[in-house]
Amino acid sequence: MQTQFPPEALSDPAMATSEGVIRKCVHCGFCTATCPTYVLLGDENDSPRGRIYLIKDMLENQRAPGPETVKHVDRCLSCLACMTTCPSGVNYMHLVDHARAYIHEHYRRPWHERVTRQLLAWVLPYPGRMRLALDLAPLGRPFLPLMKRVKAFRPLAAMVELAPKRVPAPVLVQPQHMASPKGRVALLQGCAEPVLSPEVRAATVRLLERAGCEVVFAQGEGCCGALVHHLGREHDALDAARRNVDAWTREIEGGGLDAVIVTTSGCGTTIKDYGHMLRGDLAYAEKAARVSALAMDVSEYLAKTGLPAATPRGLTVAYHPPCSLQHGQKVTEAPKRLLADAGYSVRLPAEAHLCCGSAGTYNILQSELAGQLGARKAERLTALEADVIATGNVGCAVQIARHTFGHSGLPVVHTIELLDWATGGPAPQALKHLPQE
Repeated sequence: MQTQFPPEALSDPAMATSEGVIRKCVHCGFCTATCPTYVLLGDENDSPRGRIYLIKDMLENQRAPGPETVKHVDRCLSCLACMTTCPSGVNYMHLVDHARAYIHEHYRRPWHERVTRQLLAWVLPYPGRMRLALDLAPLGRPFLPLMKRVKAFRPLAAMVELAPKRVPAPVLVQPQHMASPKGRVALLQGCAEPVLSPEVRAATVRLLERAGCEVVFAQGEGCCGALVHHLGREHDALDAARRNVDAWTREIEGGGLDAVIVTTSGCGTTIKDYGHMLRGDLAYAEKAARVSALAMDVSEYLAKTGLPAATPRGLTVAYHPPCSLQHGQKVTEAPKRLLADAGYSVRLPAEAHLCCGSAGTYNILQSELAGQLGARKAERLTALEADVIATGNVGCAVQIARHTFGHSGLPVVHTIELLDWATGGPAPQALKHLPQE
């Protein structure tokens, strides 16, 4: 695609990167077949190709974003399925991330959108605040019909509906010190996952230690920054990245690290991109690139090191590949192979490439489209007639569980919980009703 960016604009590294991305697009339209919003709406502006035209016009002319452009960029899930199918290697992720940051800086949203986005940025990256918000969610349930009728309150209604009926109790996890470990890894503690699924961290530590790895929690680490990054709050995202780079660098330079392990694939995609995000920061560019090179999804790491001996549990698993894992990180075979090696029968749903509609805060900010995608995904997974659904991202698990509840009642667990169970750990809480031998 031809571009006519003014030379002075290209002195900005972010603008220069976006210009390079746009120039790679050859208008072929392969991306439209795998874009969830285009599949649902059939609108060219809700396809990656259409959004690239809108973003090009906005950035090339240094134009203040208009409501129409903002609407279509906001509707993008950042599922990155377009990057999997693009034959030209267009890095749509970097382009849409820059567009969101540009919109955040140059567009004044309606008051209710500003309040909602500020609330999400203030609550979700902090486990204590998130737990408090979830504890208070039942107070809003009697007002759901009213909130759904008023446009300004629909994101709040979505938050209330997504909140679990009971917030799980925290799980204390204390990794063991090992004298002669096969490897030493830092496990991302996360923000949403320890509140919504605290047992995942415990299962991960048990399994990694059973595999001979020493696990550490880096002091000073916090939210990876993905949530605010996708809200366009670039300064907040970079602050989060720097904080984590510092925390993991201390571990690298102390006891050494073989990997930074991530159990939430949305976080993993962002951490693997720290090197790009901080490329212009002379104090952090090299350190960030080193951290990104060490970042691995837990399934990716276990596929390399191997599973401990497993006892087959005789279950059929419907595996949902998170978009951030299959499209963002290109990790496609490892989770399925690990589950099969552990003795599970693994089935993949039709349209496995399509997003479930979670996408960070998407199922809050774009609840109607997210609901359609969630129902579609639940139907495809239920059709597999499996015993359990497994996935590698807490957002996907929450979204899918919401739409399968009452439809099939299938339990939804993290892939690592099934692997832990098969190799000697306890049964996942959602499967306590099944025989454990």
